This record gives sequence, C-alpha cells and structure tokens, in this order.
Amino acid sequence: MDHPAFILVRPQMGENIGAAARGMLNFGLTALRVVDPRDGWPNPRAIALASGAARLLDDARIAPDTGAAIGDLDHVYATSARLRGLTTPVLTPEEAMRDAALRIAAGGRVGILFGPERTGLENEDIARANTLVSVPVNPDFPSLNLAQCVLLMAYEWRRQTRETPARSMHLPGQARPANAAEMEALARRLEDSLEAADFFWPDHKAAPMRLSLRNLVSRLDLTDADVRTLHGAIRALVRGPGTRRRRTDTPE
Repeated sequence: MDHPAFILVRPQMGENIGAAARGMLNFGLTALRVVDPRDGWPNPRAIALASGAARLLDDARIAPDTGAAIGDLDHVYATSARLRGLTTPVLTPEEAMRDAALRIAAGGRVGILFGPERTGLENEDIARANTLVSVPVNPDFPSLNLAQCVLLMAYEWRRQTRETPARSMHLPGQARPANAAEMEALARRLEDSLEAADFFWPDHKAAPMRLSLRNLVSRLDLTDADVRTLHGAIRALVRGPGTRRRRTDTPE
C-alpha cells in the first residue's frame, strides 16, 4: 500500500459514500473499504454522487465488521469529534497524516476509520484503533459530515506526502509491525485467559473492563515477534508453575 485505506464504518447514506469516494480521488486516494453499509451494496445513490470516481466503488472492499476491515493493517487511525475518555493517543489530521506517511514509507499498512453519520464511531470501534484523530472544530458545533471528514483527511494526506520527506521508521532486518488481525488474536487470547481466571468481576463492570483491555492492547506498538512472545507468555501463565517441560537431550 502506498497510501492509507479509508474505511467507512456502517455508513447510512449512499450519497455520502459517493461523495467520500469523489473526495478521495481528488487527492489521489483509491483504497476504499466499506463496513456493513446500511442500505446494502452496490448502492445506486453512491454511484450517482461519485461521478467520475465510481471506479473506487467498483473496487471497494466490503466487510461485515470493523475487525474484518482492518485485519491486514499495521496501524489504524480513528476519526472522532469526541475523545470518549479512552487513553488512545490523539493527533490532529495534520499530525496523523504526517505519521501515516512515515509509516507507509517504512513499508507499513495503515487505515483510517470514519464513523456513521448519525452517531460516529462506537467505543468498540475506537478501541481497535491505535491512534485517534480529532479535528479542532467549533466545540459548540463539532459534528462533521462524513464526506467532509473524508475530504479533510484526504487533503491532509496529499499535503503531507508532498511536503514531508519520506524516511524509514524501522531499520532493515527488523521484525515487521504486528497487524490488526494479529493484535486482535492476542487481545482475544488474553481476554479468554482472564475470563477463565474470573478476572472480569463484578458482572456489572465486565463490559467496561473488556473495553479497557482492548484499548490497552491497541495502544501497544508491537512487532510480529513481540506478539508471538506474548502468546507464549500467556500460555505459560495459564499452564501454571511446575509444568515446564524437562529437557530430554542426552549426551552423545
């Protein structure tokens, strides 16, 4: 990927999907993903509003949920007008697209989540992201139209890639960054292990505890080797003490 994937999560209006595609192509972006569109797919209204950018809709990747849409990505940004009380790092659009440009120059795969028109992204979606993007808008009227938000982020991407020299964030030979699917598997394993240990108690606090755990895992900047190490560590902790395998090697 030489540019970010723009991911529309549960969009409600075909017109906004089409306008978003048009705004993307204005700034050279073509990787569109759509999560569970309300009115199904393909959408005639999206095609009508896309005008000359209809090919983005033809090539769009349709996913049933957010996890499926971001599984192959190394770093995910989530756009939100509200910070939601989560501890995810927050950047402006300018900072986020500068960071994205550096990650892609280093061979990374990144994506940007945009929420549905009425509610924006849910906490469960944001907890999967590594970084939040907050636009410094009027606090008395913070809501941006979906297509407007896409256009703003696309513009910042174009500006940053034209003005920011590419440099590598990782040295050659280093382990690659863990992608979202690997981080999801790690979070699920940790959650299942903690569930077996009765960690999520009392019951009325279980849901926010799980959300905080997912948010914590998403903030970790791990490589694929780090993820394998943590899987092994969790497995050893679950086995418990006194179960380490004995060496069976015998001198020749």
